[in-house]
Amino acid sequence: MKPNKKNNERLVHMIEIKQYNLDDAEKWNELVTISKQGTFLFNRNYMDYHADRFADCSFLIMEKGRIAAALSANRKGDTLYSHQGLTYGGLLTTERMTAGKVCNIFSELNILLKEMGIKQVVYKAIPWIYHRIPAEEDLYALTKICHAQLISRDISSSFSLHDVRKFTESRKSGIRKAIRNGILVGESQDLAAFWNILNNNLTAKYNAHPVHSLAELQLLKGRFPKEIKLYMATTTDGEPLGGTLIYETPNVVHTQYISASPDGKTMGALDLLFDHIINKVYKGRNGYFDFGKSTEAGGTVLNQQLIHQKEGFGGRGVCYDTYEWKI
Repeated sequence: MKPNKKNNERLVHMIEIKQYNLDDAEKWNELVTISKQGTFLFNRNYMDYHADRFADCSFLIMEKGRIAAALSANRKGDTLYSHQGLTYGGLLTTERMTAGKVCNIFSELNILLKEMGIKQVVYKAIPWIYHRIPAEEDLYALTKICHAQLISRDISSSFSLHDVRKFTESRKSGIRKAIRNGILVGESQDLAAFWNILNNNLTAKYNAHPVHSLAELQLLKGRFPKEIKLYMATTTDGEPLGGTLIYETPNVVHTQYISASPDGKTMGALDLLFDHIINKVYKGRNGYFDFGKSTEAGGTVLNQQLIHQKEGFGGRGVCYDTYEWKI
């Protein structure tokens, strides 16, 4: 059967793309909740905490007057970026969104961006582990419609929570050492203690600071108490040794930050902490546990020590990809 060109044209005209403004926040957040791949990072109460740092240039895609898709983005000069304040930032779509419709969205979007003076787009796709149901229509459209090029690829380490892998001997040895040292592990509210360990490590190693300030983390945890959780390892006297800040999304439990003090590293604190988190807290849940990226400099540098640690807990490779195309 030949494709009906008229139908395709009519479909294009049924889609309306409009730039997001603050009055759309409620509609936007509703779409995030029902979308195939949305997480709370796309909720405006999360995204907009650093609105002063980015010139928001997000888009809502309407179909027959109803919101059908959304693209979180910011503009810098003549470049449109998948929102630079987020780890990933592809097109959010409802279950009704088909491959043909997504292709039409990108065709129409490119026309609109040209009118706005945008010359190129940098697009961070949402990794497949975050998809509630398959949702890679955008990747197809990037190739077919935009002729996009893959410009960077980071690697993360993940595993299914229904199929928790055995830890390597070096991780098990760390667990035994932590138990001998009487280390205590569990959920904590002491963000300041964790942030100080994290900040000290980044300052010593890279002369840098965490992406989020302590005040920002406290603000975000206050806004998303069910999704953002802190787990800590301490001595029996309550001295903080290390921890991890977890982001819980519908399909993925993600470690946003992991850090241990010099004493914590020596005593195996993180090994025992992750044994607790993986095997006691999250094991058997739907979806994946994701340790996050072990790459630097746009994926060109692999931190071997870091990925070795994550792979020791059973993590295996999931790519976080960035594409670019010219308008």
